[in-house]
Amino acid sequence: MLKPLQWTGSSKGDLTRFPAPVQDRIGFALYQAQAGHRHRDAKRLKGFGSGVLEVVARHGGDSYRAVYTVRFESAVYVLHAFQKKAKRGIATPKRELELVRRRLRAAERHHHETHGGG
Repeated sequence: MLKPLQWTGSSKGDLTRFPAPVQDRIGFALYQAQAGHRHRDAKRLKGFGSGVLEVVARHGGDSYRAVYTVRFESAVYVLHAFQKKAKRGIATPKRELELVRRRLRAAERHHHETHGGG
């Protein structure tokens, strides 16, 4: 049985603006998360503990990322989707990490209010 996807903030709209091949790759990674599996390109996002993952997809020389959490039994929460603009380094920009932190807190609140935190 697949867990439902919960989209936080503008993550769904942001993802729909990505090139189609990127949407396909990230969409498949999210589908695998819903089914309880981990996509081969999904990596733990450092600084967030277990259960917060990032998928990186490259297309046309650009890098696109989606961050989601599988911490909750009832749903997979998509926290952020963005195009990485920085040309040097592979680290996720601090501004993006802060947004992920805020949305993770919002997802935790939503999950607790909706499912009693279980």
